[in-house]
Amino acid sequence: MNVGFVSLGCSKNLVVTEEVIGLFKKHNFNIVNNEKDADIIIINTCGFIESAKQEAIDTILEMAQYKDERCKYLVVMGCMVERYKEEMIKALPEVDLFIKVKEYNNLWKIISQLLKLDTSNDCMKWADRVITTGDNMAYLKIAEGCSNHCTYCAIPKIQGPYISRKFEDIISEAKNLAKKGIKELIIVAQDTTKYGIDIYGKQRLAELLNEISKIKGIEWIRFLYAYPESITDELIQVVKENDKICKYFDIPIQHISDKVLKRMNRKTTGESIKRLIKRIRTQIPEAILRTTLIVGFPGETEDDFEQLYKFVEDAKFDKLGAFTYSKEDGTPAEKMENQVHPSTKKSRYNKIMKLQKSISEEKLKTKIGNVYKTLIEEKSFDGKYLIGRTYMDVPDEDGVVFIKNSIDKDLIGHFVDVEITGIQEYDLLGKLV
Repeated sequence: MNVGFVSLGCSKNLVVTEEVIGLFKKHNFNIVNNEKDADIIIINTCGFIESAKQEAIDTILEMAQYKDERCKYLVVMGCMVERYKEEMIKALPEVDLFIKVKEYNNLWKIISQLLKLDTSNDCMKWADRVITTGDNMAYLKIAEGCSNHCTYCAIPKIQGPYISRKFEDIISEAKNLAKKGIKELIIVAQDTTKYGIDIYGKQRLAELLNEISKIKGIEWIRFLYAYPESITDELIQVVKENDKICKYFDIPIQHISDKVLKRMNRKTTGESIKRLIKRIRTQIPEAILRTTLIVGFPGETEDDFEQLYKFVEDAKFDKLGAFTYSKEDGTPAEKMENQVHPSTKKSRYNKIMKLQKSISEEKLKTKIGNVYKTLIEEKSFDGKYLIGRTYMDVPDEDGVVFIKNSIDKDLIGHFVDVEITGIQEYDLLGKLV
């Protein structure tokens, strides 16, 4: 039987999907990229915010149409199922099977019962994982769940508390990925900076990054979702001194107003965030800083928003994404007073993003004339340009570099030096050196 997969949501979700693909492949199913060719379609959902839930519903209904053609079984799993399984069973009769996050340990047994196979309780294993992000880059998940309990977030309810993976298991997986030819590892967890606290009694991210850097074949390492209160001097120093670790900090701060941060149950203050940014830029001037913000959180006043706007204006993040606050079932923020009107939230979002667009353009212009080590990942459709990334860009999140393809040699999968010659919105233009 042919099996097709659709993975929605974050990179952490994608790692789960890759492990499930590996499980099906291990049991001799054919993996197909086109849903039209699939006898079984599996959708891994995200249930983090309202737009993600809507995307999941739309995708399920779209995939359900294939049941009129070849598809025999439609399976839906993941975070949204964990939150709304009973409601989804009633609302989506087209789906043959729903699997919650907490049922993953029995996933193959559940699948076997659906497909009327010999029942086995095989588990998802990182060693069987099928990488779907190309030949050069892979995500490496170092923990499950979250224990931060931000008032707007349902992740602890969905995924449970923060659970670090064993240090040696992560290193083993990293070595395995390197043997497959992976050159860049992107470390992910709900909060990478908390790695190790639960099982070792101390933060071990800096140590983990150093150990991964010793693996032959791995040339770039970066870590995402680094909460500001847990970025230590040791971590900054490791990023500064280790050539394999990209000088890139992804720091989701969400807001800068102390009043809003407190209502969010964030463990930091506006002043400590400002000091952290100054500390990183002082020690690593070439560091790229990325953040995410929430506008329109319950009780956010005009003064709170003006503080945020002024901060964005002054901090000049290299990369910035924003969300309008959405009520999430079962979270403390859902029941908070002074919910912000949708039109006000949208207006504030537009103001922040308009400001950031001008900052991004200003930042990119400063790169012109500089030479950067660039990983070539593909060619443009017409073959006239090579497309690559520098240390400044996370795949599917940030921009790329378009390089005039002036030689016949196949450079895909290779690192080359590129001089930046111009900009194009959020992307760079360059030439081979």
